[in-house]
Amino acid sequence: MAKVCQVTGKRAVVGNNVSHSKRRTKRKFFPNLFVKRYYLPEEKRWISLKVSASGIRLINKKGLTAVLKEAKEKGLIVNS
Repeated sequence: MAKVCQVTGKRAVVGNNVSHSKRRTKRKFFPNLFVKRYYLPEEKRWISLKVSASGIRLINKKGLTAVLKEAKEKGLIVNS
């Protein structure tokens, strides 16, 4: 499974390590991901999402069903 948030679509970005002498070497910045289980009362089942910290805050703010609907429209979640 890729290191991509299923709610916000955050993924790894590329940047540089910069040493004291200003030498630059490539590195990756990974999103702060968690595997969380949420209960869907409409479907009476648990779902497991790989979600970033900001995605968790978004679910707390808007609600799970609204966030899942937006993620499906963006193509971040594929129905299986």
